[in-house]
Amino acid sequence: MTGYLDRIGAGLVITDPEPFNFDYVPEELVGREHLQRQLAMKFNVVASPGGAARAIITGPVGSGKTVLAKTFCRDLQRHLSGKRSLKTVHVNCRNASTSMRVAQRILHQFDPGHPDRGLSLGELLLSVRKMIRRSGVHLIVVLDEVDHMLRRSGDELLYQLLRIDEDQEGSGSVSLVLISQEQVLDVLETAVISKFGASNHLRVPKYDLEGLQAIATQRARLALSPRSWDDGILNLIAKKAEPTGDARRVIEVLNSAAERCEARQDDHSLPEISIEDINEVVASSGAVYVTERLEVVDDLPPSVMLALLAMCRRLRNQARMTMGEVEGLYKVVCEEYEQSPKSHTTLWKYVKTLEQEGIIDSHVATVEGGRGRTTHLSMPNLLPTDIAGRLELLLPKRLARR
Repeated sequence: MTGYLDRIGAGLVITDPEPFNFDYVPEELVGREHLQRQLAMKFNVVASPGGAARAIITGPVGSGKTVLAKTFCRDLQRHLSGKRSLKTVHVNCRNASTSMRVAQRILHQFDPGHPDRGLSLGELLLSVRKMIRRSGVHLIVVLDEVDHMLRRSGDELLYQLLRIDEDQEGSGSVSLVLISQEQVLDVLETAVISKFGASNHLRVPKYDLEGLQAIATQRARLALSPRSWDDGILNLIAKKAEPTGDARRVIEVLNSAAERCEARQDDHSLPEISIEDINEVVASSGAVYVTERLEVVDDLPPSVMLALLAMCRRLRNQARMTMGEVEGLYKVVCEEYEQSPKSHTTLWKYVKTLEQEGIIDSHVATVEGGRGRTTHLSMPNLLPTDIAGRLELLLPKRLARR
């Protein structure tokens, strides 16, 4: 009766599900090396006794702000091991959205058993300061989604944390990192901005295609059987997410496609993620970018439709194709519809038209075997099967009018 559970943990495709968790912190952060260097420069003073740093990290959803901060704090602790004792406290202000709750989280991460009921904000921070002095550590406080706290409680907690060493012996007790989608500097008081320093703002852009593919490759190597994926599959997944630049989209599509592939193993199929797996995941989530309307092909000239149909038939089953493959399949489609194929130059113009319309994508890559380079075509933003079906309905009518 429980045979349907046999696939759970089988590991035919997914060997380790943990890297697909959005909270997973990889050993190496890919696609953000230049931002790591910028953040490191802002924390240069932490290497010295009494040094404390400030940073504000802003950027869109899925741009890697949180994982940037987490990997940086982890790596900084390792780097300064033996030179200065560091402790990181990471608080998500969406879950702790008032100054009091944030202060309580900071205290509890330092000492889980410390009582906090009946204590004011000042008393909570005084307890934190005593623990820092007693333990001799430098505390790095990371406030994630800090805009939630600022909207409800203002910036009094930030001001107090920045002044935590005043009237005390020693200095450099606390470094502070703020993370937000919004430009939080606009809602901070002048006194806080002055303490923070406007130059400590680090803007994180959305991921580009190269960064998204690096993430897909990293997670595939960590989570999947080596024979279940190839670079073409990962490139297609990255292109699905490119319009948003959202790393979570890459991880989600790869995970779901791998789950579909794992489920198919009951049918004794090869444990390889297919184009159909990816397209089904994208279609079921409703996240077909650029346009969800198949009507995007309706106004194309019939001659261009023939070229597009040739590409759709191949891209239903593989991630990309070369211009040479397009030419061969285009001639077959023209013969099927009793049309004379156009020249190579004209066909190339058709391809560029389709690219300008956002229907296909092209990039130049090395030919297999390493000799020369050629143009590869893909359809990351639409489903080839659906487009092919619509073209097969339209073409007989359009050609009959000519």
